[in-house]
Order: sequence, then C-alpha cells, then structure tokens
Amino acid sequence: MRGPAVAALLLAMSAGTCRRGPEAPREDDHRVDPTPPQRVDATGLTFPLEGPSPTELQAVRAFPALDFDRPVYIGHAGDGSHRLFVLEQAGRVLAFENRNDVREANVVLDIRDRVRTSHNEEGLLGLAFDPAFADNGAFYLYYSTSRPRRVVLSRWRMSKDDPNLADPDSERVLLEVEQPYGNHNGGWIEFGPDRKLYVGLGDGGAGGDPHGAGQDLSTLLAKILRLEIDERGALRIPADNPFVGKANARPEIWAYGLRNPWRCGFDRQTGSLWCGDVGQDAFEEVDIVVKGGNYGWRHFEGNHAFDPPRGGGAKDAIAPVFEYDRRQGQSITGGYVYRGLHLPALRGAYVYGDYVSGNVWALVRNRDGVVSNELVAQVPAVASFGEDEAGELFAVGHRGRIYRFEPADEAGARPAFPTLLSQTGLFEDTAALHPAPGLLPYDVNVELWSDGARKRRWLVLPEGGHIGFARDGAWSFPVGTVVVKHFELETAPGVFTRLETRAMVHEQDGWAGYTYRWNEAQTDAELLDGSRSGTYEVTASDGSKRAHTHVFPSRPDCLRCHTPSYGEILGVRTRQLAGRTTDAGTPLLADWSARGLFDAALPELATLPMHPALADDAAAPADRARAYLDVNCAICHHPGGPAPGSMDLRVQTSLPTAALVDVAPEAAVGLPSERRIAPGAPSQSAVLERMRRRDRHAMPPLATVRPDDTAIAVLSAWIAALPPGR
Repeated sequence: MRGPAVAALLLAMSAGTCRRGPEAPREDDHRVDPTPPQRVDATGLTFPLEGPSPTELQAVRAFPALDFDRPVYIGHAGDGSHRLFVLEQAGRVLAFENRNDVREANVVLDIRDRVRTSHNEEGLLGLAFDPAFADNGAFYLYYSTSRPRRVVLSRWRMSKDDPNLADPDSERVLLEVEQPYGNHNGGWIEFGPDRKLYVGLGDGGAGGDPHGAGQDLSTLLAKILRLEIDERGALRIPADNPFVGKANARPEIWAYGLRNPWRCGFDRQTGSLWCGDVGQDAFEEVDIVVKGGNYGWRHFEGNHAFDPPRGGGAKDAIAPVFEYDRRQGQSITGGYVYRGLHLPALRGAYVYGDYVSGNVWALVRNRDGVVSNELVAQVPAVASFGEDEAGELFAVGHRGRIYRFEPADEAGARPAFPTLLSQTGLFEDTAALHPAPGLLPYDVNVELWSDGARKRRWLVLPEGGHIGFARDGAWSFPVGTVVVKHFELETAPGVFTRLETRAMVHEQDGWAGYTYRWNEAQTDAELLDGSRSGTYEVTASDGSKRAHTHVFPSRPDCLRCHTPSYGEILGVRTRQLAGRTTDAGTPLLADWSARGLFDAALPELATLPMHPALADDAAAPADRARAYLDVNCAICHHPGGPAPGSMDLRVQTSLPTAALVDVAPEAAVGLPSERRIAPGAPSQSAVLERMRRRDRHAMPPLATVRPDDTAIAVLSAWIAALPPGR
C-alpha cells in the first residue's frame, strides 16, 4: 500500500492488553504450568468466507429516467461524491447521482468537435480519474481523432468554479498513437492499485494484424501500457516497467500480444488485471495480464494457432484463462471481479459479457484454474461493465441504457454482508468494545505510523485452524482467520474518540480488508464503501486546539500494503510478537502455543529475533532504525514488492546488499549530493526527506498527513553515525 511507513494504513494489527516484557523469556518458562490456557474458538462471526457460487441473475434497468447516446463506459471518481460518470462514444462525459430515481445527468465535458467516429469502433472510449482527483480535479480521456487518424490520451481538469463541469481549455495531451485503420482502437484506461495509469491499445485494425504489431515491441499497438503521471500532470515512464532499457522496445509497454483488449479491470481485492481480448474468426478470450506477459497474438487466437511462423512462434505466449467460440458470442466485453455486497453469491466471480450475443457470464477461478463459467444474465449490446465506489456492478447497453443485476430468485441466497460492526460478531458488546470469546489481544514491538492514533488489536482463528509459524517472514493462516485493528484519537487529555475498526478477513479466495467508521455517538461503526477522511478537533493539555485529519482506507487501499509478495498479514509475525507478554505476565507466544494455535511446537523463545521498540533508548539507533524500516517500508521495498527500485529494507538483509546506503535514488527529491541514505549526512538522505515530506515525494504516500517525528529523530541519529563506505 506504500513505501516507508506504508502500512500505517492497513490492518497489520496489535493490542493494548499485551505488553512488552522486560526481557525475552525462555520457551520452557511456561511448560511447568499444570493448567495451560484453553483454546476458545469464536462461533458468532458473520463474515462470509465461501467462494462464489453464481446463480441466475436478471439485468434490471438502472436509472430508468436516463437515456444515453451510444454509451461505452460507466464508473466513479473515487472522491466520495457518490456520482457516476458515463461516456458517450460521440464525445460527451456525463455525470449524475448514484440514485435509481435520478432524473437528470449533467454534461461534464463535450468534445464532439475533436472526436472521430467514422468507424463503429472509434470515438471517446476511455475515462480514468486521477488517484488524487478529490484534491486536484484531474482526469484522463482516451479518444480517436483525425488528421492523421490516431488515438489521443490526454489529461483534463475540473472547473475551479463548478465541481460538476470540466474546464474545456484544460486539455494536456500526454500520448498520441497513429492508427492505420479505423477498428481495434482499444480504449480502456484505468489507474491500478500501484497508482500507475494502464492503457489498452488494439493492434491497429483491419484483420489478421497485417502490420505484425502483436509481437513487435517497437510499436505501442496491441499492447497494455503502464504510465506514471507526476504531480504537475506530466507523463513519465515507470523505472520498473519490463522493457525499460531493452533494445528495440518501447519502455511504456507492460504486456503485449493482444488483438483488441476491449475492457479490462483490476480486482479490487487481489489487484489482478483481467482483460477481455476480442478474437479474429473463431475464439474470444479472457486473460489475466501480468508484467511483461506475451498473450500470443497474432500467432495465437485463444489457445489455437493462428499465424505461426516456422518453429511455432510466440513460444512464451501466456494462455488465456478462458476462451469461448462463436456459438456463444462474437465480441467479448471484459468486466470485473465482483467485490460488492449486494450479491453475496457472486462475490469473487469475474463477470463479463459478449457484445453480439448479449450473454453475461460469471467465471469462477481458483489457484488450480477455472472452476466454472456460468451464463447468468442477458444484456443487449453490452459494451462495457463498470463499478461504483462500493464495488456494485453495472452493465452498459450500447443502445442507450444502463443495467444493474438482481437475483432472479431466492434460490442459493446467502446472508447479507455485515454493514455494521455490531453485526460482525467480533464484539459481545460493541459499544463497550468488549471482544467476543476467541478474540485474542496482542500488541507489536514497532508500530506502523498512523498519525499518532492509539490502536488495539485482536486475532481470531476458525475452529480447528492453526497458524504456520516462520522465524523470518510471513506466517500462514487458515481460511476464516480475522485480524482486527481498532483506532482511537486522544481528542482531549485522557479522552479518546473512536475513529475506526478494521478487519482483515481470510476468505476462500484470499484476504480482504474492511473498514468500519465509528458514529458520533460512539456506539457502533458503519462499513465504508470507499476511502474517506474526517476532521477532529484536538485539545492539548495547555488548552490549545488543532484540527486533526484522519484518513479512512477503502478496500482497494488495503491491497497497497497487504500484498501476496509480503505475506498479506503484516504485524502478526515473529519479530513483532517476540518478547510481548499477556496481562498475566505470560510470554505471548508461549500463551498462544499452549492454546494450540500453532501447527507445530515453537523454537525456544529466547532464540527468536525481536524488534526493539522505536522509543527504547537502551537499544542502538541502528537497530531501532532498521526495525522501523522493516515494519514501515519493507512491505513495499523487498524483492518482488510493488515499489520500484532495488531497495530491500527487510531487517534480515545486510546493509551492503540492501541497496540503501550511499546509493543514488532512481527518483531524486532534489537534495544536494543526494543518496538514499547518505552516511554521516541526514540532510542528503532521500529516505529521511521522504519521511518528512507530505507532497508527492512523501512516504508513506497514502493515509497519513503528519510526519513521524520520533522515527525521523531515530533515523537521523543512525544516519549521522554511519561512517563513510557503510
């Protein structure tokens, strides 16, 4: 979810009822207890864990008072306004409230004078909102134009005077790609969980890829691009794109070998990128797009050879997740993995359709492959799918209507997702914050920075479930595990206001994060459908007052920290829990072991590695600094992690191999003689400067508005003491 101090935002848990013991106890300290603690399993949790089991749906007209002219997109801005935006192919952007009884849509922008629509596949095709849209009003359009025939990617801004209108003079062209023909324009654009802009282009048109664009890395046609937009709105190439520095390859390319990717979408829970790629004569395909992936066109159409040169061609081609033939449809429309709450049986299924047949399918896939692909609904001329901020799904009918989905009947209905904290079963008494039996409190040695909020943490395992222990790195947890983190803010001396309670739930198809925001009465908390912020007045002991802004994460925000490459659960691991004790003074890990939480006996506790607390003056600044970087930064900065560059900030990585000390940063922040860490020179150290900053260079880049002054002081002391050459 971010770089240094990244995980301050998300569910990496701890609890106020456990404390750090004076020294690490030995494992056999607890073995003489004749009455070891008993395991208690929670029985009343209501989070749905099972995977999708789609049943027949009915496509119901949404917003029945609204009609559009050849709509090709619907989506949201992620700004908490509950607006939906629709693109009309001829060149208009419209917006309206996400209410079924809405009567009117306002025209946000009209660029019909710039858009070419002489071919059925040309027009205004893509819209994406800047991740900071709520603050900067920036959005991006992808459209076809003339003289010469080309597609344009450009940046726009909303009007300063009217939040419902765009500034028609604000266009900044970022990219133009000439199109040899009128079809296969692609047109999907979307920001990924990494806050980079992804762009899908077709092979340029005609039939059979006559220019060989699919396998030609020197052209942007038939590709998925990945771009970075800086705070000034300029386009940059991410340094970790797969073809940066490669001969005869465009550095913008993320993946290639696609014929005409018509609608892609990120799974807001796993971050996977799903695309529907339109076939040539016989097969339509569903792809999961990965970094550097080759999807075979024109040597393959789906799983089948199309135009293989001698030797087979495209031997590294990635097979589609699923394909269908012309008996079922003739032009795929890619969709989304459903993560909403309205259709519980559909959660986790990839919903997509076919423009010609109107078929809508729900595809269920696990780690072993496709489990099922069920026809669930019909939508005439389905041109696109879209999500609102809560993850509820819409389908766009090219003939002018928007559709939503309802169960066709009550067969196979599942309980609704808990939208109030009191409905989750986590607490016996929610208003008193009294946990249900089976929730085990714990605390961590090093906090994730959360702008000074106080936190409590609990862990609960499913009945009969066990933790897989690891000395270094991530532990493993069974399906049904829930990790809870509760946030409070001291708004007056000794007075704490509840902000939010987060739950990280291990569902059958992976981990998912849910944020519940406490009401003003402090009696219950409501599930949020997107990111939010709230302002609270804080009174200091001297009577002075200040405004405190707290950022509440959305479910997709959780993925920016809780990534598979780092183990998804961040705080429940050895270095964070070693040395902690329960209120009774028992070593925490010994207590959990005695309760039967682990799948095997633990090593001797005194031998386990342990993070020193940031405020532990008895520990060396170097040890405290490395522990802080490990907890707050390594979740992104590790081999295979989402952060660009080569830094490995895990504490077990030695400094000489961490690419940290006396190494020039790939993206400088403007310091003199800048290094990631400049030995002996805190003022020249980019990592430290990013911790201080709260602009586009800030770390963490999400969810905090105040720097961690204590951590900055500890890291400054460590850096100042580093000798040259370290």
